[in-house]
Amino acid sequence: MGRYVTNTREEQQEMLRAIGYESFDDLYRDVPEQMQIHGELKIPCGVSELEVQRRMEAMAAKNKVFPHIFRGAGAYHHYIPAIVDSVTGKEDFVTAYTPYQAEISQGNLQSIFEYQTMICELTGMDASNASVYDGATAAAEGVLMCLDRKRTGILVSAAVNPQVLKTIRTYCYGRNVAVQVIPEKEGATDTQALREMLDEQTACVYIQQPNYYGILEDVEEIGRLAHERKAKYVVGCNPISLAVLKTPREYQADVAVGEGQPLGMPMGFGGPYLGFMAAKQDMLRRLPGRIVGQTVDSQGKRGFVLTLQAREQHIRREKAGSNICSNEALCAMKASVYMAAMGPEGMRRAAINSASMAHYLAEKLQEAGCVVKYSRPFFHEFVTECPVDTGMLLTRLEEEGILGGLPLSGRELLWCATELNTKEEIDHLAGIVKEVCGR
Repeated sequence: MGRYVTNTREEQQEMLRAIGYESFDDLYRDVPEQMQIHGELKIPCGVSELEVQRRMEAMAAKNKVFPHIFRGAGAYHHYIPAIVDSVTGKEDFVTAYTPYQAEISQGNLQSIFEYQTMICELTGMDASNASVYDGATAAAEGVLMCLDRKRTGILVSAAVNPQVLKTIRTYCYGRNVAVQVIPEKEGATDTQALREMLDEQTACVYIQQPNYYGILEDVEEIGRLAHERKAKYVVGCNPISLAVLKTPREYQADVAVGEGQPLGMPMGFGGPYLGFMAAKQDMLRRLPGRIVGQTVDSQGKRGFVLTLQAREQHIRREKAGSNICSNEALCAMKASVYMAAMGPEGMRRAAINSASMAHYLAEKLQEAGCVVKYSRPFFHEFVTECPVDTGMLLTRLEEEGILGGLPLSGRELLWCATELNTKEEIDHLAGIVKEVCGR
């Protein structure tokens, strides 16, 4: 990194003398002799650039990169404008550290502030934090925000992403918080079961919209039931869907969380991603992590600072309200640049095209011999039941460079389509499915 300036040997010696040492070896004089390494490490000798390149290419060749993707389940293949990597790849952003010193961190702080603003616009909520590790972490932190002395029970829909449910259970286990799972009915949250499970100890209800099976939940009814019993309402959202669906604010959610990966981040074999979190004003002080606020300096000029708390992590662990120790600032900036580049209309078109392609895919798969399992409205994912072994079908698709749906139980597959899928791709996929199914 060109902007980093190393110190000279003379400067190093001066620093050693300032702390009372003559050499670097003196720094380790308290380490037992048998624990010290003398001479060179027993590691292979260096190789040429060409040899390194060949070795890395050979390792990378073991990866299977699919040109045609019809799988989601939490990570989605969307178009990413070139400007996203162009801006966020700048050295100033890649190497930026925690902006504790506002005087020299205005650019970094402003980028976080812009991200928070866009997340609030997307969700309709009043405040957002500077992101957390991923969507599952955001969900776990979101439900923990709702706990108080009298209300310690958490209800989670069985129709959420299984990985999210596991993360919530893990976070709650460490706090001795009970997690109950609301049964699903026909692929969606069973509202009658929810009505019976809600009680005076329920702190919050967590659902996903769209849910794990792609189905659109009855979010208004679920929110009404939660608020009738004075419980908070936490909703996990797909950010692309928010360009066309109602915002969490419109159906009275108290906290909105989700996985920000669709906002300009490649799937990248599972990361790095970011979790977004937003809340109503009365939940602001419970938001974990850092929050950047806008203010004015002594000369009346606009400026940005970390607000409400000076650091993102809670040092007094026994009184900590969160496990968050950092944020995903670079990924959050990718999301910001993506949303700015796409704009409201671009994101709306991406959402509409994703839903359109998914419904076309569902139609063609049914013609090929599969059955769409649920008759409920869906966004861009859906479940089919196949007349043949799913392993055999997916292997056949893989031979054609197609990553098919995610296997669930039995002969069920969870399919996904986005704006990157074309009718020609779908027709080709359907032809292969039809061949395998013997239609």
